[in-house]
Amino acid sequence: MTGPSAVDTPDIAGLEASLRRRFRVVETEVEVGAHSLKVLHPANADELISEEDFARDERLPYWADIWPSARVLAARIAVARGEGRSLIELGCGAGLVASAAAIAGFDVMATDYYDDALRFARVNAHRNSGRDVAVRHLDWRHLPPDVAQFDRVLASDVLYEHTYGPLMAEALARLLSPAGYALVADPGRIARDEFLDSLEPTGLKVVDRDDTPYRDGEIRQTIVLMRIEWGARR
Repeated sequence: MTGPSAVDTPDIAGLEASLRRRFRVVETEVEVGAHSLKVLHPANADELISEEDFARDERLPYWADIWPSARVLAARIAVARGEGRSLIELGCGAGLVASAAAIAGFDVMATDYYDDALRFARVNAHRNSGRDVAVRHLDWRHLPPDVAQFDRVLASDVLYEHTYGPLMAEALARLLSPAGYALVADPGRIARDEFLDSLEPTGLKVVDRDDTPYRDGEIRQTIVLMRIEWGARR
């Protein structure tokens, strides 16, 4: 689907109304610690598949779903102390994790490859936290030179293509501040090994991991949540 090129409209109510006109939407309620978040998102991601997008770079609208890894990551960041700290999310989708980070008090930048994902993320963060978040279109293959470093870098379920392993490692190395850490949630996608192998040359390492079983109907996953830091503090 197409829409305005800008995603920085200050009128959140107008932005939500526009999304409701352009998409068939649903609200999914997600329990995140002590919070019950309501995430507005497209009802069916398959309806958003664009043959043109796929032909250009095999792009598929994964952003429109609420994935188990995002639920686990949102629960972790919602209880963090965010005041005075900056945070960037890579692949924000409809904004569940960004909403949880805003609730925790972080200064949030939500990024995605789809502008419509950014629009939903802004709306959902504001609806659930009462705060606005910054958004930016970001292509991991070509990170712009003006992107700052952040105290926290988050990503969930982003390792679903082999090429994304080294790309994600390089993005973390570019975006993570010397004293910060990254949290990456993964359900066992095909690029996890490439990602882990690519961390060492950048100077980053996994310092902790939690394995969280996830059960919802027929869905059975184990979400690995990795905390990643610089091997030697810069």
